Amino acid sequence: MSSPATVPRRRRSLAGPVILIVLGVIFLLGNMGLLTWAVLAGWFAHWWPVLIILWGVIKLVEHYQAQREGQRPSGIGVGGVFLLILVVGCGLAASSASRVNWHALGEQIDLGDSDFPAFGNSFTYSHQETQKFPAGGSLHVVCDRGSVVINPANENTVRVEVNKKVVADNQAQADKFDSQTQPIITVADNVVTINANTSGAGEHFVAADLTIYAPRQAALDVASKRGDVSVHGRDGEVKISNSKGDVELDNVAGQVQAILRKGSFTASHVQGDLSLDGRLDDTNISDVSGSVTLTGDYFGDLNLAKITRTVAFKSSRTDMEFSKLEGDLSMESGDLRARALTGPFRLNTRSKDIHLEEVSGPVKIENSNGVVELHPSGAVGAIQIDNQKGDVDLVLPAKASFQVSAQTRRGDIQSDFSELRVDSEGENHSVNGAIGGGGAQLQVNNQYGDISIRKAG
Repeated sequence: MSSPATVPRRRRSLAGPVILIVLGVIFLLGNMGLLTWAVLAGWFAHWWPVLIILWGVIKLVEHYQAQREGQRPSGIGVGGVFLLILVVGCGLAASSASRVNWHALGEQIDLGDSDFPAFGNSFTYSHQETQKFPAGGSLHVVCDRGSVVINPANENTVRVEVNKKVVADNQAQADKFDSQTQPIITVADNVVTINANTSGAGEHFVAADLTIYAPRQAALDVASKRGDVSVHGRDGEVKISNSKGDVELDNVAGQVQAILRKGSFTASHVQGDLSLDGRLDDTNISDVSGSVTLTGDYFGDLNLAKITRTVAFKSSRTDMEFSKLEGDLSMESGDLRARALTGPFRLNTRSKDIHLEEVSGPVKIENSNGVVELHPSGAVGAIQIDNQKGDVDLVLPAKASFQVSAQTRRGDIQSDFSELRVDSEGENHSVNGAIGGGGAQLQVNNQYGDISIRKAG
């Protein structure tokens, strides 16, 4: 009786273990610091198909070896299929990621200044440049990425200190990018231009923080795309345009004009007029001898204090103007408070609770979805308040002279002045009369809210 035919044994494949050994060695080099993870990521993004080629070569050699020995060649197997899918998926993702300009994408979606140094290392450099400054000249600063600090200088020179951050694969590449992005100083028609030149290396990430010392009397024009701007001690006119970053000014004797796309603004001790426009976060302005003009959209807190001349504020939601601010004013998304303010005061807004103390001069307020509380000081000026869906509270000097004409719909009226007569007819209530022989006219129109007329103290 013949014995049954022996089934040739299937050879076990070495492809999977070899690929795992290669990957393990690569990750071991990364853990030991012999290769950086950024370099490993770059290598994998470009050379991952070599792993599949190596796998195929091993499988082909094993196939012919099995045929010569009369054995069954091994297949890929479930584990091999899973490993192949993992390598291909990770490789395609890494290749796509390496072709994306992460730095430009970070700027478009307003991410942090660190951007995406996923395919490189950070290297730092310091430089210093000095240039003679022409008499009566002005300073123009251009910086695409990095902070700008302007300090006064006593001599007729401009000195630039540069602290630079470069993202590159290695030291040699970083040195090349550094040499390509040296600051450029030019003089034309008494205008000294300092260009940080951070785009000199193309799309590679370079950020340069500039500290500049320039004659105090020189006019200043700063154009910054991504970074904070600080100006200290300047007698000339100051112009600032910043796309993303905070702006800070102090001790400026000339006029100030600033445009911000995103960031906070702080200014103190300004002797000229100040103009601010753009899309801003927190805004703090104090001790201004000139007028203040604020336009654009303000998403953070607004704080004003001690402004000698006219203040004008206009956004998509609020239109406000008054003559002088000896005290302070703060405005948040749903609240506006001011103290020691001089009119004529005009305010047109919505969805704000308004609290004004020690207000002198005429007052005109239009508001909805919020309360209005007004404390005039001294002689009461003309007051006109139109409000909806919120109470109105007037706190008036007991010995002041004025005439009142107030009415509310679906609200009550209360008065501490016996001379005022309150009339009611259905949902409508009104009060009329004169105090102290008459004087300034007080008109209040309110809907869906109470009116209170109280004596101060």
